[in-house]
Amino acid sequence: MTTFVDRVVIHASAGDGGNGCASVHREKFKPLGGPDGGNGGRGGDVIVVVDPSVTTLLPLHHRPHQRASSGKPGQGSNRHGAAGEDVVISVPDGTVVREIGSDPGDEDGPVLADLVGAGTTFVLARGGRGGLGNAALASPRRKAPGFALLGEPGEHRDVVLELKTVADVALVGYPSAGKSSLIAAMSAARPKIADYPFTTLVPNLGVVSAGDTVFTVADVPGLIPGASGGRGLGLEFLRHVERCSVLVHVVDCAALEIDREPLADLDVIEAELAAYGGLADRPRLVALNKIDVPDGRVVADMVVPLLADRGMRAIPVSAMSREGLRELTFAMAELVADHRRAAEPVAATRIVINPAAVDDSGFDVRADVDPDTGEPCFRVTGERPERWVRQTDFSNDEAVGYLADRLARLGVEQALLAAGARAGSMVVVGPGNGAVVFDWEPTIAAGAGGAHGPRGRDERLADS
Repeated sequence: MTTFVDRVVIHASAGDGGNGCASVHREKFKPLGGPDGGNGGRGGDVIVVVDPSVTTLLPLHHRPHQRASSGKPGQGSNRHGAAGEDVVISVPDGTVVREIGSDPGDEDGPVLADLVGAGTTFVLARGGRGGLGNAALASPRRKAPGFALLGEPGEHRDVVLELKTVADVALVGYPSAGKSSLIAAMSAARPKIADYPFTTLVPNLGVVSAGDTVFTVADVPGLIPGASGGRGLGLEFLRHVERCSVLVHVVDCAALEIDREPLADLDVIEAELAAYGGLADRPRLVALNKIDVPDGRVVADMVVPLLADRGMRAIPVSAMSREGLRELTFAMAELVADHRRAAEPVAATRIVINPAAVDDSGFDVRADVDPDTGEPCFRVTGERPERWVRQTDFSNDEAVGYLADRLARLGVEQALLAAGARAGSMVVVGPGNGAVVFDWEPTIAAGAGGAHGPRGRDERLADS
C-alpha cells in the first residue's frame, strides 16, 4: 500500500571541512625543504532537487535526518583532502521549503524556496570549507608556518518540506459528491471510490485531453464546514488548491435525500476557500453531478439558471452514464488554455547558494556584558572574523598570532579602540555560546609569529 505524505520536517546537516595539514618537506640531504601541508577537503552539501518521478515525501518521512559526509584532512607532500560527498534529496514538483517555527506549536516560518520545474535545485545546508595547509599559508613574512587552519563546521538547518500539488484544475466539493468518480471517468486515473464519506484520503491526479489541450485534474478531499479552521481533512489538503488555475465545484444533485441543497453546499465550500485565502481570482465552473439518479436531473435544471444569475457556468453531468462529460471537459480545457496564454512561461528556477558570492566584508563592534560573568566586554560579530575564529587552532601560539594579524588588517583593532576598549579589556568574537573570549592587548603591527591580540583567556566555549 502506498502512503501519501505531503509535509515532513527535515533535519539537514552538511559535512564539516577537513583540517589543513602542517607539514615540512623532508628528504635526504634536505631536512627542511619548506612547508608542504595540503588543504583539507570541503564538507558535502545537502541539496534538494525536483525529480518528476517522485510523487510523495514519504521516504523523507521515514528518514528525516539527512547528513552529508565531512571532508578529509590534508596531508604532507601537498596532498589535499578529498571533498565530502553531497546528499541529494529528490522531491516532487511543487515542493515548498520553509523555515520551521521556533516552538513546536508555532506555524511554519517564511518560505526559503519554491521548487517548481524538473531539475530545480536548492542548497539546503552548505558544507564547511576545508582548512588551508601551511603550504598555502606561506608568504614572504611567514616563510615556514608551523600551523594550519581548521576546517569549518558544516551548516545545520531544520526545515519543513511541504508539497503543493501542481495541477491545472482542482475539483472541490463535499465528501461523496463524486469528485473521484469524475476523475476516473475523464482520465486513466483509478482512485478509490465508495459510497461513504472521506473515501479519498489523498489528492488524486488525472491527465485529461480535450482537443489540442492536455491538462491535469486533481480532487481535493475532505472539505466540510470548518475545514479551513482545521476540521476534518480539509486543512491538510487545501494547500493543493493553491497552484491550480481553475476551480470546479462538484455539487451532488442527489443530496436532497440527506437534507443538503446544492446551492447551500456550494456556498459552504466557497466560504472555506475564502477563509483559506488567495483563491478569489481563480475562474470557476460548477459540475452538477448525479443527474442519472431519480430527481437529480430535476434539481440540476432548477439550479442552472440560479447559478447563471450569480455569473457561474453550471454543467449537468453524470460520472456513471458519462452524460455531459464532454461539455465539462472542453469547458475546463478552454479556461486552462486561457490561463496558459495569459501566464508568463515558467522556467525551472535553479537556486544555488554560492559561498563565494556572500558579502562577508563587514563586521560590528559593540560594548556588551558577558552573560556568564556579568563583566563588561566588547563583542565582535561579522561573517569574516567569526569564520577566522572557527578556523584557528588556539593551542598553537603561532596560529593565534596569525588570527591577530588578520583581525588587525580587517580593522578590528581600530574599531575596538574607537569603542572604548583598552589593554586587558575582555573581547568576545562571535555570537552566543560558540564565541571565543580573550583579554585584548592592542598592537600596531602584530608579529609574524607572536601571540599578540587574542591571548591570555583563549578558550572556545562549548556549544550548547
